[in-house]
Amino acid sequence: MLEEIIYGFGLALIISLLTGPLLIPVLYKMKFGQYIRDDGPKRHLQKAGTPTMGGVLFLTGAVTGTLVFAPKTGPVFLVLGATLAYGLIGFIDDYIKVVLRRSLGLRAREKLLGQLGVAITVSVVAVFFLGRGTELVIPFSGYRFDIGPVLYIIFTSLIVIPGTVNAVNITDGLDGLAAGSVAISTLAFILAAIMLELQGVAVFGAALVGGCLGFLRYNIHPARVFMGDTGSLALGGALASMAVVTGTELFIPFIGFLYFAEILSVIIQVISFKTTGKRVFLMSPLHHHYELKGWQEQKVVRVFWLAALIGAALGLLGMHNIG
Repeated sequence: MLEEIIYGFGLALIISLLTGPLLIPVLYKMKFGQYIRDDGPKRHLQKAGTPTMGGVLFLTGAVTGTLVFAPKTGPVFLVLGATLAYGLIGFIDDYIKVVLRRSLGLRAREKLLGQLGVAITVSVVAVFFLGRGTELVIPFSGYRFDIGPVLYIIFTSLIVIPGTVNAVNITDGLDGLAAGSVAISTLAFILAAIMLELQGVAVFGAALVGGCLGFLRYNIHPARVFMGDTGSLALGGALASMAVVTGTELFIPFIGFLYFAEILSVIIQVISFKTTGKRVFLMSPLHHHYELKGWQEQKVVRVFWLAALIGAALGLLGMHNIG
């Protein structure tokens, strides 16, 4: 198993690194430039025009590394399919924003329906076709309880998967932040897959890490390319689907602590402003709050990567008896 994991990682890394110099000039030529909100941190305005949709870089590497080295099993195709499906939703959103010049992209209802459709599909396939079952494991205790197929599908497709996907999407706001933190979080799911002897899922996770690290070569500050919703929705879909097939849905608040802190900051900000007219944070999501407090972008990213690492470590500590 270890050889395939290493080879999948290496191939994805190489493909992502080699694809960058080929794809980035094409994105520039096609004027797939990022739109920057004028109500955000002023230093971000200089990023306007940086090409987006760069998630294609790491997706190409991750998919290739998986297909070449992972066993062709149901769980592998499920995580691949979920990742690409959410990536497609993100690609359509990006295309509408940067090519059709409709700044908000897909309408909220359209995006929600697309995400919900993929989430339900993933949940149903996992339960009824892959034999995943409907047990949930309580972190750190190892206690299991069966909630039945109806409640499991509702819980997973309405909360776990969309919550994870959108939390990662919101985290993608600084150079290198989402790619680096997801690479860290994915390590926990790789180890979970190894413990459960899900070799193909472990290879997929390794290939995703390799792709993200290759992408960071071009996305670290100052970024030459952004992943766009093409990348961030795909990354969220990858994490959520790996949690489903490894039965670690309840570990996501630990492994994905950073992403849920980010999305929680948005929720708190909106509720506070609408009910009291006051803002809790200088700006949400959370990474912008620290920028406006005077932190340099690179410092915010490093600290948030550390938070992702701590979350992944906590998640792993709670997995000692998931098998």
